[in-house]
Amino acid sequence: MPTGPKGQKRPADVIGNAVKVMQIATGEAEEEFEDDGKDPAAKALGKKGGKARAASMTPERRAEIARKAAQKRWSANKR
Repeated sequence: MPTGPKGQKRPADVIGNAVKVMQIATGEAEEEFEDDGKDPAAKALGKKGGKARAASMTPERRAEIARKAAQKRWSANKR
C-alpha cells in the first residue's frame, strides 16, 4: 500500500487516493499520523541547530567548510 509524505497509509488505486485526499482537504476525514517515537522537544531543537551553528560561524570558516566539502565531493567522482 502506498504511503503519504509522513508514512501514512494511502489507497493503492488512483481514484481511491484522490477521494481520500479530497476528504482530508475538505475536512470530511482526518489525516492519520503515526507517532515517530521522537521527542518533540528534541525535534524542535534539532531544527534550530543548523541555523544557530551557521550564525555563530565566521564567513571564512563557512567558506573553509564548503571548500573542504567540494574537494571531497569532486575527488569521490574521479575514481
